[in-house]
Amino acid sequence: QVQLVESGGGLVQAGGSLKLSCSASGFSSYATGWFRQAPGKEREFVAAISWSGGRTGYADSVKGRFTISRDGAKNTVYLQMNSLKPEDTAVYYCAAKKVAYLSASYYSDGVLYDYWGQGTQVTVSS
Repeated sequence: QVQLVESGGGLVQAGGSLKLSCSASGFSSYATGWFRQAPGKEREFVAAISWSGGRTGYADSVKGRFTISRDGAKNTVYLQMNSLKPEDTAVYYCAAKKVAYLSASYYSDGVLYDYWGQGTQVTVSS
């Protein structure tokens, strides 16, 4: 059974840090992305990483503050979020796209992803 489970969300003050985790099961090879959706806004791309882990991409709004990484042995992708701002408040979703083994591609378009997690709430207070 294919499953993505996010964790690590919570409430943090502006300037603080959080680390989100996305654990995958039932997958063979996949690229992973993080997206977020704030109330009243459309879902937006945050960060993505290739299956090989060698390539990453970020939205301009988080570049330099967020870092995406993966632990292949644990089938887990992380999103380290530093210098958080109130505008980072949103539900964060992990998504996975099936790819060829050792693919070096990552994807920023949510419509390309095959599977989505249930989301985890991140709230940044000012």
